[in-house]
Amino acid sequence: MRERLVAGNWKMHGSLAGNPALIEAIKAGAARQAGVECAICVPFPYLAQAAGLLQGTEVALGAQNASEHAQGAFTGEVSAAMLADFGCRYVLVGHSERRQLYGEGDGQVAGKFAAVLAAGMTPVLCVGETLEERDAGRTEATVARQLDAVLAKSGRGAFATAVVAYEPVWAIGTGRTASPGEAQAVHAFLRQRVLAETRILYGGSVKPGNAEALFAQRDVDGGLIGGAALVAADFLAILAAAARRKE
Repeated sequence: MRERLVAGNWKMHGSLAGNPALIEAIKAGAARQAGVECAICVPFPYLAQAAGLLQGTEVALGAQNASEHAQGAFTGEVSAAMLADFGCRYVLVGHSERRQLYGEGDGQVAGKFAAVLAAGMTPVLCVGETLEERDAGRTEATVARQLDAVLAKSGRGAFATAVVAYEPVWAIGTGRTASPGEAQAVHAFLRQRVLAETRILYGGSVKPGNAEALFAQRDVDGGLIGGAALVAADFLAILAAAARRKE
């Protein structure tokens, strides 16, 4: 049985003053949910603070990005080894915002995935199609292309520990969500290309009201949560929905 995972992606939100209250609430609520792993992926400046607040708990620390380079003259970049120094367990790679806003291509994402693995952490590979690609019937071709670049570099065996997150671009921050059936169809397609034990998360406007139906799908192993991860009550309700899932 695949362990469920609910990971919060704070994106570019947070503050030194406000973070402790959110993290303390998540810690308290997560401790009551058996059978589901909880993680929070915070902005780089807050890694030290979050690491300290999470010490000794089961809530995992994650980062939102990593360089494909180990070290060197790459001003402004953060290496995977640096993230490991902070105790990160998970690192997002290839999020659609990185692909769209910062021009990260499939090859660069594959390099980041490999760098995170080499540093002893778990990459969370984000894949997903735009609305134009979905309407053109290119959903499977798009996510396969994104996944295949990583498979070519790191091999299928890397997905024994790595996580995949399917995030349809048209559902991120828009309030629109893939139906449970639409999500399951893409997750099942992805599972054929990775491993039976690979955890595949759904992301894209997951909320307390739709989480249970999404998580009930056979190949949906949890969620990568954006906006709702910034509201403790919402995030914990989503975590509880994952814990209630029947195998």
